[in-house]
This record gives sequence, C-alpha cells and structure tokens, in this order.
Amino acid sequence: MRTFLVIVLALIINDPKEIAKINALKKEAEKAYHEKDYELALSKYTLLHDSLGVDDPAIKLNLAHAHYHLGDTAGAKMNYGKLISSESKKMKSIALQQLGVMSKNAGKLEEALQQLKAAIKADPTNKEAIYNYEVVKKLLEEQKKQEQEQKQDQENKDGEDEQEQQNQDQKKDGEKENQENKDGENQEKSDEENQEKKEQEKKDGEEQESEEEKSQEQMTKEKLEEMGISEEKARQLLEAMRQSEIKYLQHQRRKPTKRPPSGKPDW
Repeated sequence: MRTFLVIVLALIINDPKEIAKINALKKEAEKAYHEKDYELALSKYTLLHDSLGVDDPAIKLNLAHAHYHLGDTAGAKMNYGKLISSESKKMKSIALQQLGVMSKNAGKLEEALQQLKAAIKADPTNKEAIYNYEVVKKLLEEQKKQEQEQKQDQENKDGEDEQEQQNQDQKKDGEKENQENKDGENQEKSDEENQEKKEQEKKDGEEQESEEEKSQEQMTKEKLEEMGISEEKARQLLEAMRQSEIKYLQHQRRKPTKRPPSGKPDW
C-alpha cells in the first residue's frame, strides 16, 4: 500500500499540469509574501507544503516566516525547527538565527546566545546572525552587571538596615541608661531631702526642748523671786535636800531585815 502511494505521488509530481500548478502557487505565495500579505502567503505555502507535499526548504522557511510575522510563535518555532536538520547550511543558519531572535524577544538570553552561535557555526557568512549574536551578548553582559549592582545595592541596603537597627538599639540602651541615672539621681535627691527633713525635725525638736527648758527656768526664777529666795539660796536648799535624800537611802540599806518567826527558840 505504501509503495502504491509513493508511485502515485511520483506520477503527480511529474505531471506537467501539477508542476504548472505548483509553480503558479509558488509565484502567488512569493508575491503575497513580498507584499506583506502574510495571511495569503501562509495559506499558499501551507497548500504547497501540506496538501501538495512539496519538499522545498525555501517553502518551509517562508512558511515559518509567515507564521512569525503573523505573531504565531508556536507555528513559527515548529516550522523553523524542521529546518535545523536541513542539508542546506544556509537554511539551517537562517532557521537557527530566527529561533535565536524569538528567544531574545522572550527574554531567554542564554538560550538565544546558544542558538545564534549555532547559526554562525552553520554559516559563518550570516551577517544578521553575527549582528544579533553581538546584541544578545551585550544584553547578557548588561543584565549580569545590573544583577550584580542590584545584589550590591541589596547588600548595602541590608547593611544600612542593620546599622540603623544597631543605632536604634544603642539609642534605646542610652535612653534606658539615662532614665536609670535620672531615677538614681531622683532617689538620691529624695534621700537627701528626707535626711534634711529629719535633721530639720531634730533641730526643731532640740530648739523646742531648749525653749521649754528656758521657759521652765524662767518660771522657776520668777517663782523664787515671788518667794524672796535667790537662785544661790535655792541651789543650796536643793543641794541640802539632795544630800539628805542620799543619807536616808544609805541608812535604809544598812538597816537589818527582820527574820520571819520559825516557831523555834531564838538562841
């Protein structure tokens, strides 16, 4: 069955009418593509490639280009991918170059660089691949530089935040120490005030006692004056009374204590 189909396809391709039809479709597709009517070009190239089975690298490439210009990245990648294994080094290089550009546009710079490098290797004369390779290489360098700067900025920010935290901690410690010193000073001041208050109370008490003593002496003096007794005479009387009291106490100590009766003769 498979052999039969191959034979039929071979007959169709060799049919002058089919050849004419294929050539006409190619021209129509190329015209639409150059006029940037990519939808029409896509339909013509699809008909040639899928329906008529034309295995032409140029048709595959333009089919992929049409998908790319219409924004169909999935269709473009699939058709460019088919050309990576092409025997035509030029077609392979262009396909890899386009895949590299698509990767670059998607922000996949590392992948784009590898694809463009492979495109240059396949065709060292591909100037567009060389140009895009240098662009992507520069973008990668800038990206790495920016990432390094961001990393450094973050480290600096972390260091500043840490220093700020340390400053705040030191400030809090200083405020705490100042408060403790202030509390200590207030306590010391309070103790001093209490001590001064006690000393003042003691002084006031002594002054009051002194005043009372003076008042008592004054009253005694006035009383003596009323009685017509001088202070000297009063002192002599007091001294005599004191001496008499002393003698009385001494006499009381020498006086024998009477023994209680025992019921027996006292001999």
